[in-house]
Amino acid sequence: MHIPDGLISPQTYLPAVAIAAPLWLLASRKLRTALEDEALPRLAVFTALSFLLTTLMLPLPGGTNGHAIGVALLTLCFGPWTAFLAYSLVLLLQALVLGAGGITTLPVNALAMGFVGAWTAWAVFSLLHRYETAAVAAAVWFSVIIPALLVALVLGAQPSIAQAPDGTPRFFPFGPAVTLPAIVIPHLFIGAAEAVFTCLVWRHARRRRWVNPDRSKGVKAGVHP
Repeated sequence: MHIPDGLISPQTYLPAVAIAAPLWLLASRKLRTALEDEALPRLAVFTALSFLLTTLMLPLPGGTNGHAIGVALLTLCFGPWTAFLAYSLVLLLQALVLGAGGITTLPVNALAMGFVGAWTAWAVFSLLHRYETAAVAAAVWFSVIIPALLVALVLGAQPSIAQAPDGTPRFFPFGPAVTLPAIVIPHLFIGAAEAVFTCLVWRHARRRRWVNPDRSKGVKAGVHP
């Protein structure tokens, strides 16, 4: 689902920088006050797992790629702000080390997958927390589908945002009629597979007492919403 450099216009990624920068600052401040020291090794492990999941990429014809995200698991264990910051680091490392995604597109990718994905997972889980397994599965699935929808819309809007004098697109050439089915449909199945995987990891985390059993208040281990 990474958008690489060169596909979106400055009219898109510059506003994304203006939105993402203060959110990164806020998330870093919340991380210092909300995360306990003993939770840091677990955060490192789950961040590495998210990095691994997102390296298994399936090229898609809509100008991006399909892959699991892993942001929902980070959110369920550490909260949405920590998940957003950790996932932004994942995206940065992948852009620098693997060439996946890009630097100019980092704010867009981070907002779509990290911020929106994390808060979607948090909201869905909080809504369905009485039914734990279903809540985890739904949180994961929606945390994949909603970012995929946003990425498809951002790419699909590029022909209308940046055009040459003769009307041809300067950046990504395909509209939402191409990007929506090409990106969203594969992620319907990717989200389902990630939901199954995350439920298994979640059960292990619960047995190891890495999450707080009192979810009626939406509180997890080391997390303050």
